[in-house]
Amino acid sequence: MTSVAEKSLQETYAPNCICFGCGPANRKGLQIRSFVDGDEVRATWHAQDYHEAFPGMLNGGIIGALLDCHSNWTAAWHLMQKSGTDSPPCTVTAEFAVKLLRPTPSDKIIELVARVNNSKADRAEIDAELIVDDKVCATCKGLFVAVKPGHPAYHRW
Repeated sequence: MTSVAEKSLQETYAPNCICFGCGPANRKGLQIRSFVDGDEVRATWHAQDYHEAFPGMLNGGIIGALLDCHSNWTAAWHLMQKSGTDSPPCTVTAEFAVKLLRPTPSDKIIELVARVNNSKADRAEIDAELIVDDKVCATCKGLFVAVKPGHPAYHRW
């Protein structure tokens, strides 16, 4: 996997981003760090007590935010590679659906794995998983779209 010294996609392409889930500049956010690994994008994340729904278990909304932002960066990276540009387009979530398959322990390393299912020039469908101790605790399917000038998220990174 990757070391802490390596820069994530977020730190490389959006160091001033304030997104709650993935913004390196949001000190109170989740600060997801996503790394390309072949055809997948991976991240590890550690919860704090205040991310819990009840003692020892991660909140479902936090699970959704982790999968959403990690998938969004997977789409942005893919669209950048597909178009041959030097920076990713600003992408937003058009839709996503999370399935909570089992309780997610908050005291263990949480792994996020995402891959492109399908794409067009300005959008990508992403499949993602949240894994703890080699068990899939949640899955996500989402559609992420590159925005154009005039959209509030345009040039957010």
